[in-house]
Amino acid sequence: MKIKETLTEAKITDLLNWTYEKSINGLPGTDSAYELAENFLAKHDTTDKAIDSLIRWQNTKSGTSGFLTGLGGLLTLPVTIPANIASVMYVQMRMIAAIAHMKGYDLKDDQVKTFVFVCLTGKSATDILKQAGMKAGQLAARQAIKKIPGEALKVINKRVGFRLVTKFGEKGIVNLGKAVPLVGGVIGGTVDSIGTNVIGKTAKKVFV
Repeated sequence: MKIKETLTEAKITDLLNWTYEKSINGLPGTDSAYELAENFLAKHDTTDKAIDSLIRWQNTKSGTSGFLTGLGGLLTLPVTIPANIASVMYVQMRMIAAIAHMKGYDLKDDQVKTFVFVCLTGKSATDILKQAGMKAGQLAARQAIKKIPGEALKVINKRVGFRLVTKFGEKGIVNLGKAVPLVGGVIGGTVDSIGTNVIGKTAKKVFV
């Protein structure tokens, strides 16, 4: 069965919401986005240096075989999504959320949540925001972002869902995460470090 046939916008939306909650609260054995952010902030004298260090670490770590091993909490996914797609999304979303937290954004705000979702689309983020009448790095300012109406957020979320379905459907999961087997309830595999790097830099640009 093709990935495209198994993924729908509704499933992606459910996965995005589930993964976001796990990213900010953490999975068993992993740091939450808050803890990840504070750990890197404590090691550097500026926020930008901390963010760059986080992105570098994530890229290096993500490219290591077995990095995703042990994300057992992903086995309780509420939707039928390949475990490797879910694990890749978790790793990358947690990084984005950590960057947003470092920049002083409240991860509990719906607007911030939507912008984290947008960053997952990487290079497509600018186009998605432009289609919604926004510019990355301008309306994402802390005060302006809170004024974005709920209807606009729904439009953006829908575009993100469509983009991710297309992304996984056309290219499969090769460009983000290698197909990994579920052996004894353990998820193994790697995350494409190039894609993760683009997403990290996108988040740094969006959350100003």
